[in-house]
This record gives sequence, C-alpha cells and structure tokens, in this order.
Amino acid sequence: MRKLTTTLAAGIAVAGLVAFTPPGDKKPKYIDKANMDLSVKPGENFYLYANGSWLKSNPVPGSKTRWGSFDVLREESSKRLQALLTEASKKGATDPKMQQIGDFYLSGMDTAAIDAKGFTPIAADLQRIDAIKDVAGLLNEIAFARTQGSSSALFGFFVTQDRKAVIQYIPQLSQGGTTLPDRDYYLKGDSRSTAIRNAYAQHLNKMFALIGEDAATAQAHAEAVLRIETALAKAQMSRTEMRDPYKTYNKFAVKDFSATTPSIDWSTMLNNLKLTGADSVIVNNPAFFKTVDVLLTAVPLADWKTYLKWRLLDNSAAYLSKPFVQQNFAMTQVLTGQKELTPRWQFTSSLIDNQLGDLLGQLYVSKYFKPEAKARMQELVKNLETTFAGRIQRLDWMSDETKVKALEKLNAFTKKIGYPDVWKDYSSIKIDRADFVGNMRRASQWAYNDMVTRYGKPVDKTRWGMTPPTINAYYSPSNNEIAFPAGILQFPFFDFGADDAINYGGIGAVIGHEITHGFDDNGAQYAADGNLKNWWTKDDEAKFKGLANRVVEQYNALTVLDTIHVNGRLTLGENIADLGGLNMAYEAFTKTKQFKEGKMIDGFTPAQRFFLNWAQVWRNNALPETQAQLILTDSHAPGMHRANGPVVNIDAWYEAFGIQPGDKMYVAPEKRIRIW
Repeated sequence: MRKLTTTLAAGIAVAGLVAFTPPGDKKPKYIDKANMDLSVKPGENFYLYANGSWLKSNPVPGSKTRWGSFDVLREESSKRLQALLTEASKKGATDPKMQQIGDFYLSGMDTAAIDAKGFTPIAADLQRIDAIKDVAGLLNEIAFARTQGSSSALFGFFVTQDRKAVIQYIPQLSQGGTTLPDRDYYLKGDSRSTAIRNAYAQHLNKMFALIGEDAATAQAHAEAVLRIETALAKAQMSRTEMRDPYKTYNKFAVKDFSATTPSIDWSTMLNNLKLTGADSVIVNNPAFFKTVDVLLTAVPLADWKTYLKWRLLDNSAAYLSKPFVQQNFAMTQVLTGQKELTPRWQFTSSLIDNQLGDLLGQLYVSKYFKPEAKARMQELVKNLETTFAGRIQRLDWMSDETKVKALEKLNAFTKKIGYPDVWKDYSSIKIDRADFVGNMRRASQWAYNDMVTRYGKPVDKTRWGMTPPTINAYYSPSNNEIAFPAGILQFPFFDFGADDAINYGGIGAVIGHEITHGFDDNGAQYAADGNLKNWWTKDDEAKFKGLANRVVEQYNALTVLDTIHVNGRLTLGENIADLGGLNMAYEAFTKTKQFKEGKMIDGFTPAQRFFLNWAQVWRNNALPETQAQLILTDSHAPGMHRANGPVVNIDAWYEAFGIQPGDKMYVAPEKRIRIW
C-alpha cells in the first residue's frame, strides 16, 4: 500500500494494477505446492519456502522490470482494458463516450502517423521558449506550459486540502525541477550513481540532437541542464525528511512568501497558473525556493531556456516519433534494466486509464465488477474494524486517555469500495484520432483545470485517488478514509470460491494495512476529523515512537542487493501497516468457522494457509537495476521483506510452522515488536 501526499496516503503496491475474475475464468489453486520450495525450512526463509519454485520458473519478461503476483494481475487486466478500448473504437460513431476513449486509443496506436510528424507537435513550444527575453518571460512560460499540459518545470504545484483545516482547499508548492528519480542520483559519488549520471548526460545530448542541434550545441546544452538540475537537487530535502507532515507544512501569506523570493512575485505566478484570489499558500521546502530565486539570476537566461526545452522534451518524448521513444527507453533501460519496450497497446491502454480513468472505469466496472463483491468487502471491512477496536482496547503500552482518541478516529473512518458514487464528466475534452500529443495535452489541461477550480469550493469527499480498475488500495489522512478500487478484488487477494484463510490472508491483510495507515508514524499525527494535530498524551507518543524506532532498526538490517540495505526510515509507514494489518487480519480470521474447525486443506492447516497466502501476495522477481532504484524512491520494502518482516513478530506464525530457536528467522518472544 502506498502513502500518497496529503490527500491520499498508503497503497498496498508499488504500482497500480487491475481486474476482478469474471465468470468463466479458471478457478485458481489457492495454495499450490508446485510454487513452493519445500527444501527450504519455513524458519530459514519463509518467503522462499512459500514461493521458491515460482520465483525460479518465472523470470522477469523482457518488457517488464518486475514480475510477481501484482504484475501477473496487471498483465491480465491490461488485456481487458485493451479489449474495452478496441470495442470502444468500433462504437465511436454512435456513442460520444465511446468515441472519446476509442479515438484516443486509435491515436496512440497509429505509430505511422506519429512517426511522420517527428517532433512537429512540440515545434511551436520550442519556438516560444526561444523567444523568451528575460526572467519574467521565463516564469510566465513555466506557468503557461503547466496550464497547457506540455511540461512541468522547476517546482511542484497543486491544489489540495489544507492539512490543518481540511474543510478548505489551498494552493501548495513543492520542491521539484529534477528529472532523475531521486536527488541522490545527482549527489552521490558511488559507482552506480556515477554511471547513471554519465548515462543521463549522454541521454540529454542525444535528445537535443534529435531536435536538430549540432554536436557541440547538444553537448553544451546537456551540460547546462545537468548543472541546473544538480543545483536544484542540492536544495531538495530527502524523501525521508519529506515524510514529516509538520516539517513540510509551512504556511505563508502570498505577499510574505514573495518577499522571500525577490525574483518571483507569487501573486502574479498564481494568477498565471489560473488560480485567482488565493491569499495564502503552503510550501513544503521554503529553503528550496530561496535557492531557486538565487539561481534565476545567477544562471544565464540561455541556460534556463535550454532547461525549459529539456523539460518539454522529457515530458513529450514517449508520445513522439520512434527515435524519441527509443532514446527515452534507452534511459529507462539504464535506470531499471528493462530489456524491451512495453507493448504499444499496453502503453496506450495505461495512459487512457490515467487520463480518462472514470470513463474507462465505468466500462470496466460494468463488465468485471460483481455487486456481491462490494457487499462482501463491506462485511470484511466491518470485521477488521471491530477486531482493531478490540486490539486498541487491549494495548498494554497506551493509556486509556489516548485509547479514547484512537477509537474515535477509527470510528470516524469513511469507507470507499469499488468505484466512485459520482463519475467525472470528460465530455468537454476534444479527442482527435489523428492527434495523439494533442489528446494527451487536452486531457492534461482538463485535469489541471479540474484541480485549480476546486479552490474556493467546498471539499469534495466523493473524489477517488485511484481509478476503478486499479489493483491497489489507499488511506487518506486528510479525509480519514480507506478506499478499495474494484480491481483489487481478485485472487490472490480475494476470491468468492476461496476458503477464509485465503481471503483473510489476502484482502483481509490489505484492509488491515489501510486501517493501520491511519495509525502509522505519519497517519497517527492526523486526528479523527482529518486535521494535522496531536491527539496523543506525551508519554504515549514517546512509547509509540520507541516502538516505531524498533521497526526502523529491524528493516535497516535487511539486505536487498549486494551492499544495499532496506531504508527502514523511508519504509516505516508501510512496515508498520504491514505488521498491524497482518496481526489484525489473523485475529479476525480466528473468529471464522474454518479456523475454529481446524481442518486441513491440501496438507495445510487454516493458520498455515493464511500465512502462505500472505507470502505469495508478495512473490516478485525484480531486475537488479530496478531494485537499486526502488530502494531510493519507494516507500515500500521489497517483496521478500514484506512477506518475512511482519511474520517474525507474530507468535501465531511461529506456532503454525513450528519455528524454533536456531532457525534463521527466529526472534525471541521478548524482542518481537507489537504495536497495533
């Protein structure tokens, strides 16, 4: 699950997937010994015991960076999206909604037409950048490009709920402006980071050459971009620092913030960003913007224009002709190790899910989501909430005073299941089957306008942070809500035909994970009404932080790739959620008839099946380059450690598999971490 900004937080997966098993699909074998490695003792490496044979026989396909349970589901569901889009492309003449997504799909699949245009779709933008005369013109272009959906440069901008006054929307500014996945790629001197920087410099050079620059100019421009982005990276806070909701909450009157950046009048900038009437703004890293202000006058205007051209190029490359797509992918290969381009149909289907997700989602839900799945989910969520309430009441480290507040927050949770009650209306977006880049921009413009026009209006809590086909889930601290898109309701998470051990070890743990996100090291700083405010006694807060630090230490000790370790601080929220969610799900499972009867299925007890399904959810092969990148950028631990990390702290796992002192994974009872 993933933490998502101030409005959303916490999805179970690194990436969203899709699908619910439709009628007629082959029923899965829920725990298949053929996928296990029975030569590995459960207490030596539970993840390999549960998944070892599957991992050996399922290498990462050429067009992927990872291959695991989530990716298998994504592959199948992307085929379903393709079928929906293909059908829509045939019905466009009679149904305007079908026309929109069908023509969008056709425009993305018409590579011959795209190739014939070269980079002409961005030629006017390049000319406009060339015409910039001063810093004011530069800032105007940055705002204009963002409103037009052509590029995003220098900083992040969005309109969302005020964390300390969640009934109001407020503009927010964030550090940004860099292209590589993390600031460390610009700053670290290890061989891996250096090699990536060198490859990036070559990538910049080749991209500039593709728009007609001679070798010397392309080289000079590549160096200019790298200098600017390195300076921006130095001013950025780390991802771990950015997890602190108080440190990143810096509220200014617009005029006062402008006084800190003499080169930028934020009233003018906000107006140019199509946001009028705002008198205050939240800034996540004020020091970053002071650096930006210095750079605006210290860096030559010509270099800034080059930087804007690069941001345009980088934003557009995947949608332009084949040479741009191939060079863009060459850099992706360096970062992730991916061997082959994602199939065009899959790439285009995913884009449309992102751009017109509610429209495609309506088709998806109609065909693949069973109403009874929603009813079953509502029942499971209630079971997990009831179980968690009991666990809170029994905590031995928390005072009664704080328990009252914790239960108040739990009881205030809003639950969203399946799909939105109110669908977004995209009818104003013009889609032209002969204009792929234009379609992308017009859809982006719609989304941007949809965002900025929220300002001054009541907060709309019907909005979702994920599209219906997504195989994921999330928790939003500002709304104090948990959400489960339709797509996640399929095996290994959920299946109507499965025994309770499978469903509680899958979707039950997911539900518990999202609930626990409201009480992880970040979510616990938000109150029942969604506002960022402290509801803890001082003593209880100290105890909680002490327990959380033990989780950090546990995960810091885990190795991922050669000398690279899990970042226990960056992944803390997800690790607490995994631990809490699995404990919660197991206790809820013990109340079921299956658990009480204790009958074995396929040679495994109910408890064993519960933990085995938890482990097989996380089976995953990943390319070394991808693993190295995710350690820097992802708030989730790798699959093996998500499977193994929580169970070593759960007594029931030891009992289920007879784990004894001397086993590699054995942790003495007094050292097992118990939080929620």
